[in-house]
Amino acid sequence: MKDLAPTIYRQRLVIEGYPGDVKLLSAESIKSYLKQLSDVLKMKTLIEPVTHRSDSYGEAAWIHWETSGAHFYAWEMPIEFFSVDIYTCKEFDPADAVEFTRNYFKATEIAHKGF
Repeated sequence: MKDLAPTIYRQRLVIEGYPGDVKLLSAESIKSYLKQLSDVLKMKTLIEPVTHRSDSYGEAAWIHWETSGAHFYAWEMPIEFFSVDIYTCKEFDPADAVEFTRNYFKATEIAHKGF
């Protein structure tokens, strides 16, 4: 993909995995995760995490940072699965986000891609 704005720093990271405990996919647990992720990545939070529950799929959440934010999606069916999408204009270490996410959700398997 052509970088249309090379003078603007942007960093993206997608982390996906299978949680070790489905209780960790509750709205309260996801809010706690996003708050703690903000601290781990040293991001300034502008609002508390917002969540939405879909009876068809599971939880969705978002947190707004001064430098962009993170989205979280959790499925309970057809499988227990989560996906985190981090987008920011402030540099962060992807390994910190991946390790924190792996530990928080007790992930049995995790994958990630930065771009």
